Amino acid sequence: MPARKQKKFKRYRGSKTHGCGSMKKRRGAGNKGGRGNAGSGKRGDSKKPTMLKNKRIFGKHGFIRPNKSTINTINISYFEEKYLKLKNLGKIKEENGFSVIDLKDFKCQKLLSAGKPTRKYHITALYASEGALTKIKEKGGEVILPKAEKKEVKAKKTEKTDKVKKAETKDAKEVKKEMPQKKKNEPSKK
Repeated sequence: MPARKQKKFKRYRGSKTHGCGSMKKRRGAGNKGGRGNAGSGKRGDSKKPTMLKNKRIFGKHGFIRPNKSTINTINISYFEEKYLKLKNLGKIKEENGFSVIDLKDFKCQKLLSAGKPTRKYHITALYASEGALTKIKEKGGEVILPKAEKKEVKAKKTEKTDKVKKAETKDAKEVKKEMPQKKKNEPSKK
């Protein structure tokens, strides 16, 4: 059976101070100089050193940006320096004379242009700088950007809408010609 332990406050029953000495010492927050950050003003020298250590107390600092998205980048030089190691790990594959790389394997989204490519690369990435694109194309490689294809489709849609708008404006002009027009000298009727 578990041992029954008497609660502490029960033992203090009958003693006026409950083991604290003078009653004044435990009454309210006045004994400790107030609640929270009270007493930390200009004249609160006793609390100042400890308050100054805690930077969170004075004012609000910074903010959390909602929907913050980070784009991780990687340079061409990284693949050149660690080519053999990455090939052994299976992150770079060789197919049809190209070194095939997918930036998803490196947890990166953007390809940057630092470094000189010495091989033909076939890289798939979400984004790439113009310098990186030109360097890889000059060497005979290619960079596949899935977002670029979507932009081209949007451009085609806008061309169609422009043609429709032009047709609508022509129709509107024809309708205006057909409607009777006011004479300039004639006063308007109210």
